[in-house]
Amino acid sequence: MPLINGFKLLDIIKERHVCAGAYNTTDLITTMGILDAVEQSKVPAFIQIAPTNIPLSGYGYIYDMVKRYADKMETPVTLHLDHGKDFQNIKDACQAGFGSVMTDNAQYDYDENVKHTRQAVEFAESYGIPVEAELGAIAGKEDDYVNPDNKYTNPDQVLDFVKKTGVNLLAVAVGNVHGLNLDPNINFDLLKKIQKICPVPLVLHGASGIPDEQINQMVNYGVVKINVASDLRKAYIQTIGKDYEQENNRFDLINVTLDARKAIKDVVYHKINVMNKLAPVDIY
Repeated sequence: MPLINGFKLLDIIKERHVCAGAYNTTDLITTMGILDAVEQSKVPAFIQIAPTNIPLSGYGYIYDMVKRYADKMETPVTLHLDHGKDFQNIKDACQAGFGSVMTDNAQYDYDENVKHTRQAVEFAESYGIPVEAELGAIAGKEDDYVNPDNKYTNPDQVLDFVKKTGVNLLAVAVGNVHGLNLDPNINFDLLKKIQKICPVPLVLHGASGIPDEQINQMVNYGVVKINVASDLRKAYIQTIGKDYEQENNRFDLINVTLDARKAIKDVVYHKINVMNKLAPVDIY
């Protein structure tokens, strides 16, 4: 199945009442590991990349790489821009063929966030793709950007923000954090309050560090997209590191990277299982 538009993926997610994982890629190995697991699970998903990771390959190469694999899949997938922090990021992703984008203006005050988000929405509308935005600020390390504080989403701003910006997905700060080194603690009361008043689907960032027993509740709180990045990078780097430790004269790059691909697949399948309580299967 070819890569599909984000609006179409959202329709499928709602119809099937599932949570779609959104898995961050950087290169071919990560992409293949992610999509191996997605195809085996048959659960629709986003595969995404942040602008900080784009310099390795460029928007066009990322699109071509993901599309080539997705064309052979039965499971629907959308290519998504994660954490676009300036307008040029949004333009580049749309023009490269991405099926949805995130404009991240959480570093601004409320009015500036609205202004920049609206600009991104107006541009993406001409490409017919949905836009995700963040209200509040999620603590932790996101690539090379570190936010020390968690500024929770203010539920009193949610409806106004969505109406003024026209955004299609809302990423919320409810105790989730980026990275693996902080202690997330989801405020389900706040999440429930936001769900009741928010007219668009919710997104949860920072799922690598959130306990499984909290992740598997998200589908019941209006969350349709859950981002996973750090766990995948950790699996990739640790697998190659362990291969080297076991045999430091090994120069068998193919099998080393195949080990990394499998490690990523295992993590992604586990996350899909946790989000959607799939029947366990042998993924080896």
